[in-house]
Amino acid sequence: MITALLAILGGVIGLHLVTTLGISPNTSVIGALVAMLVGRIGFAGLSRFRDTHRQNLAQTSISAATFAAANSLLTPIAVPFAFGRTDLVWPMLLGAAIGLIIDGWILYRAFGSSFLPADAAWPPGVAAAETIKAGDRGGRQALILIIGTVVGVGGSLAGMSMSAAGVAFIGNIAALALFGVGLLINQYAPGLLHLDLTELYIPHGVMIGAGLVALIQAAMAIFRRSVAAPAGNTLSDAGPGPSLQPTVDAKQLRRTFGTGYLLYLGGALVLATTTALWSHLSVPAIIGWALFAAFAAIVHELIVGLAAMHAGWFPAFAVTLIFLVVGLLVGMPAVPLVLLVGYCAATGPAFADMGYDLKAGWILRRTSRPYLAYEIDGRRQQLISAMIGFGVAIGMVLVLWRGYFHSGQLPPVSQVYADTIRSGLGRPDVLRNLLLAAVPGAVIQLVGGPKRQLGILLATGLLISTPNAGWMVLAALVIRLVWGRIRGADGEKEISVFGAGLIAGDSLFSIGRIFGGK
Repeated sequence: MITALLAILGGVIGLHLVTTLGISPNTSVIGALVAMLVGRIGFAGLSRFRDTHRQNLAQTSISAATFAAANSLLTPIAVPFAFGRTDLVWPMLLGAAIGLIIDGWILYRAFGSSFLPADAAWPPGVAAAETIKAGDRGGRQALILIIGTVVGVGGSLAGMSMSAAGVAFIGNIAALALFGVGLLINQYAPGLLHLDLTELYIPHGVMIGAGLVALIQAAMAIFRRSVAAPAGNTLSDAGPGPSLQPTVDAKQLRRTFGTGYLLYLGGALVLATTTALWSHLSVPAIIGWALFAAFAAIVHELIVGLAAMHAGWFPAFAVTLIFLVVGLLVGMPAVPLVLLVGYCAATGPAFADMGYDLKAGWILRRTSRPYLAYEIDGRRQQLISAMIGFGVAIGMVLVLWRGYFHSGQLPPVSQVYADTIRSGLGRPDVLRNLLLAAVPGAVIQLVGGPKRQLGILLATGLLISTPNAGWMVLAALVIRLVWGRIRGADGEKEISVFGAGLIAGDSLFSIGRIFGGK
């Protein structure tokens, strides 16, 4: 019951903010705090929520519902509505719901592999876990987290991007340095170079080049041979070492992404059937469209997921726009392109959010023994909580979308997609710019390797227009290096907890704007 109620709260928050501010905050911290408060109630069995793992399940559900309702459902179905094809909204909702569920399932099956390791950054997941741990244990770490949260709220109130600073305290230093550089280039290029990079599609080209190399790197990770994941009864009970071993081997990873592609293909065919796509395309063209839609969906979630894993931010809008541009360049008709964009937009956010939630659970479970059995069971419970969140989100969007859309409350990005499809590119230099910008993106991604994802992070920074976020990232990296040198290993732990507090404070501020009427 508590899980479902939190999911409803998450859905309300997500729908409100995506239609008013165009953002979807991570509500994991809110879920954890509510679960902590509920756990202090001594009757009706609510004291069970004092358990950190139950709190983890609660934050998983609210977070899943937030991103599902706002990003994976309402945003895709708003595209055909904004395009003037209200008859396509219901089929698009069906297709988006299918994409959403597949998206979360793939991450659940792939998390803990060498490609999507549990010990990678996943910064919002760290923030949620540290919040839960601080509430349970108190002490110095709790004090640092509280200070970070207060600073996060205060800085956000002053207009600073505290989440950007927070992820810099947690993620890979090299990757986040490129992320910060990309943010600064995006901010200052118009004034210094008199160039609007977004208008020239340069960031999109960088992401295409980096994304293609990342796709090859991902394929190499998926198809290489490796030793099977260890069995639960062979793991040592001494220390946290077992938690650093992959729980998903290359064979399982191949099966997951292969099955995921086939599921996406099935979803695309369902979407084509329910929208009578044969009235716009021939049968061979429909088959080609479905194959490409499935490819776009899985590539979209991979790029979004990799960015989220390292930076805690994911450029879902920009990556979807890339496939929209590709569709325009190949001359795809308007209605099939609307459906492609909506289907593509439905994937990625749930993938990233599930990674955050499983990261939080991994931090809370990693010292349990026998580790593997405990971890796998914990992930399964989190999947159930996330699916409850997804179900609540689907029901809420099904009931509420008419009220939002007919009152003019559409996600801004959906309007951009529709307007771009309606107007087309109209410029012959776009393809040239995309190809030229793809070269440095590919080179940087190749040099950085699959563990750093430098090209993806640079492109992510180039695609995000948050004032002064680049300075916040670079300043935080400098502070992190200096504090680590002064305090050693303790300093790295302290700065990570402080960064989690900054992210939590920024999330609390974003959600608080609902009640402030802004």
